[in-house]
Amino acid sequence: MSSIDSSWRAGGAHRIGCGPRKVSSCGPRLALRLLAAGLTAAALAACAQQPPPMVTNVNRPAAHDGARKAVARHRVPAASERQTASAAAPKGSAGYGLASFYSYDPHTASGEKFNKNELTAAHRTLPFGTRLRVTDVDTGRSVTVRVNDRGPFVRGRVVDVSASAAETLGITGKGVAKVKVDVVEAGAK
Repeated sequence: MSSIDSSWRAGGAHRIGCGPRKVSSCGPRLALRLLAAGLTAAALAACAQQPPPMVTNVNRPAAHDGARKAVARHRVPAASERQTASAAAPKGSAGYGLASFYSYDPHTASGEKFNKNELTAAHRTLPFGTRLRVTDVDTGRSVTVRVNDRGPFVRGRVVDVSASAAETLGITGKGVAKVKVDVVEAGAK
């Protein structure tokens, strides 16, 4: 018979993890070990559970008014989007919304180098090269711009114009204006 069996039968080691110490010092120690084992098991069980599926809306525009997303801005639309845009916006069609302007962007989505002195604009879906007449609804001032970039990616805005076009419209002080957008000349498909 081993020493463990003999001490067990003799009643010497009737508590787990307790040696020949007092019985009162063994109780809190055992409780602490059991608590640690329980917490470890709970943590492992929580890690093993699958997180709920994330539902995101990738087509949602940016929530920040001042920033334009660099990744989304330089995305070339799929062929289906280009066809839909040119079919949905024939020559002479109009749209209403807010226009904003930007004065610096090193590159455009079309690959051109940005020039703030040119009369250019950014539109989400219209083909590059499309000419638009942007008219401020409040003042009646208008400017014809060429689409060479993508944007704006802010809810409610329909077009971003270059700084030169914004000066012509008189919106540099306001930052944004209610505008009417007319397609003057359709761009390449």
